[in-house]
Amino acid sequence: MAKSIQSIRGMHDVLPDDSHRWQAFEEIIRQVMASYGYSEIRTPIVESTDLFCRSIGEVTDIVEKEMYTFEDRNGDMLTLRPEGTASCVRAGIEHGFLHNQIRRLWYMGPMFRHERPQKGRYRQFHQLGVEAYGVADPDIDAELILMSSRIWRLAGLKELRLELNTLGSSESRAKYRQVLVDFLQSHRDQLDRDSLKRLETNPLRILDSKNPDMQKLINDAPDLHDYLDEESAEQFNLLKSYLDAAGITYTVNPRLVRGLDYYCKTVFEWVTDKLGAQGTVCAGGRYDGLVEQLGGKASPAAGFALGIERLLALMEESEASPENNAPDIYLVLQGDGSISQGLQLAENLRDQLSALKIQTHCGGGSFKNQIKKADKSGASLALILGEDEIANNTVTIKYLRNNQDQQTVSQDAVADFLQTL
Repeated sequence: MAKSIQSIRGMHDVLPDDSHRWQAFEEIIRQVMASYGYSEIRTPIVESTDLFCRSIGEVTDIVEKEMYTFEDRNGDMLTLRPEGTASCVRAGIEHGFLHNQIRRLWYMGPMFRHERPQKGRYRQFHQLGVEAYGVADPDIDAELILMSSRIWRLAGLKELRLELNTLGSSESRAKYRQVLVDFLQSHRDQLDRDSLKRLETNPLRILDSKNPDMQKLINDAPDLHDYLDEESAEQFNLLKSYLDAAGITYTVNPRLVRGLDYYCKTVFEWVTDKLGAQGTVCAGGRYDGLVEQLGGKASPAAGFALGIERLLALMEESEASPENNAPDIYLVLQGDGSISQGLQLAENLRDQLSALKIQTHCGGGSFKNQIKKADKSGASLALILGEDEIANNTVTIKYLRNNQDQQTVSQDAVADFLQTL
């Protein structure tokens, strides 16, 4: 017997018993995005490899180690998208809707990174991305943070903590970079292998190391805030005042740098202690130079992204998972003529009661077997349409979750009866 084919490591099926959790969270996303006036954009899963090398940075872990890159039949180098911002900017430049305009956009879909799979972090993962273009002031930064906070509230999550920082302008960051390199070079013997490599390529990423043996050295490193330019410091203070006024609690973390090269000024992360060492579930900030870097005309930009698998795992840990997708009503059909009449009855009820979930029994079977399936479905009510009901133009209502006596209602009045329940 041939060996069965299984899913690729780190790429998971979303099974029917879990899909309702995704749908409920996705509905929260759509509700929040609409309430803030953000429009959806959908970009291809496959892009030119050069797009990510130019945006994320060629010396980042994503580009060097994690991207799924291949050569197609035309000899072009293509990559499964590892994140969504670069694609969003590419689309904006290509279709000309970013220059001298304010654009609020969002997207949701699969991303791909070849990293070690762990709980809530997979090689194919799903991400919500939110992007705002054309606003240089920190009020848009505050709006993005308020939006993410609203998502947590609607999802029933209370354990997330906001960490906040500013990276300053590219000029002030370059000045700090040299000071940091000098400090780290003088303590080279305390750096681990990854940090030694980053010292030559992206030294600010050393501040984000999770190696416990390096935390004292990181804490002793020079503070980026001592090298901030005046504009960045003023913007950061304004952002904090907006968050204070809105009642958003945060911690300023001067070691928060983010892993992508395109960030500047504001950066933030929402973190939790419930998902192990990799506690970040949402991260974002400002990337004012990215549009110009990718060939467009300069436009300020800010945004955030969150991993949907990690959010759902956190909701499960926090017992904040949405209710299951059980039907409200299970329609039991028994006897001649019950199928055609039952299918039409179900359609009429869906027309009149669009909020109700109605499952019609299909495939035949005894009355006893159908009632068992109705109970197993999780429905609250069974609507029974048998030979007697067809003859009398009625429906029998059987309560599946309590001890109420069953009732008989005319088919013309069943929608009104269900409405009262």
